[in-house]
Amino acid sequence: MNAEIIAIGSELLLGQIIDSNSAWIAQRLAENGINLFYKTIVGDNPERMKEIITKSIDRSDIVITTGGIGPTQDDLTREMVASCTERKVVLHKESLEELEKRFRKRGFILTKNNEKQATIPENAIVIKNPNGTAPAFIVEYKNTSIISVPGVPFEMKWLIENEIIPYLRSKYDLKETIHYRVLKVSDLGESNVDHLIGEIMKNSSNPTVGVLAHPGQVDVRITAKAKDQNSAMALIKPIEKEIRQLLGDNIFGTDEDTLENTVGNLLEKFNLTISTCEDISGGTISNTFQATNKDLFNQGIVLNNKNPYDTINKLLKTKITNNSHKELAISMAELAKTVSNSDLGLALHGVEKGEIKTQNLGKGNTYIAIVGNKFKEIKHIRSAGRGVPDKKRASMYALSMVRQMISKHFS
Repeated sequence: MNAEIIAIGSELLLGQIIDSNSAWIAQRLAENGINLFYKTIVGDNPERMKEIITKSIDRSDIVITTGGIGPTQDDLTREMVASCTERKVVLHKESLEELEKRFRKRGFILTKNNEKQATIPENAIVIKNPNGTAPAFIVEYKNTSIISVPGVPFEMKWLIENEIIPYLRSKYDLKETIHYRVLKVSDLGESNVDHLIGEIMKNSSNPTVGVLAHPGQVDVRITAKAKDQNSAMALIKPIEKEIRQLLGDNIFGTDEDTLENTVGNLLEKFNLTISTCEDISGGTISNTFQATNKDLFNQGIVLNNKNPYDTINKLLKTKITNNSHKELAISMAELAKTVSNSDLGLALHGVEKGEIKTQNLGKGNTYIAIVGNKFKEIKHIRSAGRGVPDKKRASMYALSMVRQMISKHFS
């Protein structure tokens, strides 16, 4: 079965509300083996709503709309679904009685505009909504099921889980599920990952393989369709093994794993403490360590990026010149380790170049250093910036370096 979602509401287009409903529904559809090919956001405009609903009916087996079934004048979903399926909007007496009962129970009088919530497209299947006043409804038209649910998240979720998914499984005799495995990759860019596993991606059908890039991380998603989750994993495992052989130690985790938690678990496993010293990243790494809720992060030092040399020379009584960026990074790591008496000191020193400051892949150089009792290591990245993506990328490279050094020197 092929499905699509239409999220309705001008507030979504204006950015006043984020469309989290569609993402949640997409996950539920995948769990039940339903392909999702389109997601659309449309405002409370009758012509545009009619256009997209008509188009969706022509191309999809299942159309799920969220929002637009409230009591106000701009709640137009029921009218547009009725128009697109060649039927009238009618009053559903049972829903009206339920509405009146709800209002009386709360000490309110049902106003005329609220009666609108008891109207549905003619001959639609009415779905009671125990969490709200507007019932959901299903219109079966030609070869398509048009399902309209409220936009209020907790109402929508209850209806999808308890009413809509059972309806879809019964109507379409659904026997499959879509399951996926995500391999988390660090220290390799998207193009490098594509180069290494491109042939697998190109030749995959079930499972399929795709990549998604983040600053400092690439996710490799292996997706399989089968009769149940165990069968899907049986299809995924040989592909996962092949990808692991190609990407090796660059894979740091799977599914919900994060690099910060992976590193936190390694610190805990080997009972190691760590402290940080940063300039250009402004405390990003220390904040990341604090977010792991581990007690093994001792201290974070943030230096003024304009004069880190002066600060380090005064604190460590050294004579580092302004051109010794690697030496400075090592000294920053030693400072972090020394002042907090930690097992590991981690430093990130960035040097921006040029007048133009960008938010991503800023021109310059970043130096990441880590020191322990018996080793000193440094990594050079050919970019530097204060934007969130650059800070995140540098932080991920730093965490990855910690992971590698713990594996190299302590395991």
